[in-house]
Amino acid sequence: MRQFLCTIALLGAGPACAEATLISTYVWQDSDPNFGGFSAIEVSDDGSSFIALSDRGHMTEGRFVREDGVIEAVNNQPLEVLRAPHRAPLRRHERDSEGLAHAPDGGVFVSFEWTHGLRYFERVGAFGSELIDPPTAIELQSNSSFEALAIGLDGALYTLPERSGLATRPFPVFRYKEGVWDQPFEVPRTGPYLMAGADIGPDGRLYLLERDFAGVGFRTRVRRFDLNGGSEELILQTGLGVHDNLEGISVWEDADGLRLTMISDDNFSFFQQTQIVEYRLTD
Repeated sequence: MRQFLCTIALLGAGPACAEATLISTYVWQDSDPNFGGFSAIEVSDDGSSFIALSDRGHMTEGRFVREDGVIEAVNNQPLEVLRAPHRAPLRRHERDSEGLAHAPDGGVFVSFEWTHGLRYFERVGAFGSELIDPPTAIELQSNSSFEALAIGLDGALYTLPERSGLATRPFPVFRYKEGVWDQPFEVPRTGPYLMAGADIGPDGRLYLLERDFAGVGFRTRVRRFDLNGGSEELILQTGLGVHDNLEGISVWEDADGLRLTMISDDNFSFFQQTQIVEYRLTD
């Protein structure tokens, strides 16, 4: 299935267009009672392995089994609970983990939606850092703060809230670099979509995954920007019910070009699935 997104651009009323081709939708299942609720995914540069994060404070890592580039199976380690600096599991109200960024040193940063901050983990299963919280001048809604997280080529972290506060208010982009928080830019909020995930691709651009729940299913949208908030492009926009509740995105590159890997949050519901969805991107 191909998604052609040129109509708006041709009318001269919006961002540039691109083409995304669906490669596969894999339904991931596991008997672990903590399995599900996935809010973020990071895929290795070669597309062979991944780290996945749930919104109930668990992480796992694993490998994809591919046939001609298509996911046929997933082999993963047991899910590990996120731990505080003193090695005890994070308390329940601290576990609303939403965003994931893989650092160059092999560690991972996790963003939290309820406690408004970031934590660093040296590896999956390791105890975390103290909460890296923003200054009080940064106003965030309860249970709607750091939904998406990405790391730049220079190690700077970029995070966005799920909601901006008003349907007409842009999404602020917060940056954490060398121990300092700032807000370098914002991105337009258009339509009914809320922020779900983020990644910075090998092309150095910020990819934003957004979703809309329309009562009987979900719609998915992906936009990308430069790191000044400009050069907006609409990469993907699906119809209702094409995929489940996609919340995590990872952008990587193979011999054929850029690939988007996304994962869905099944809300631990019998009626939903954990899907791993992949698209090939063609400019």
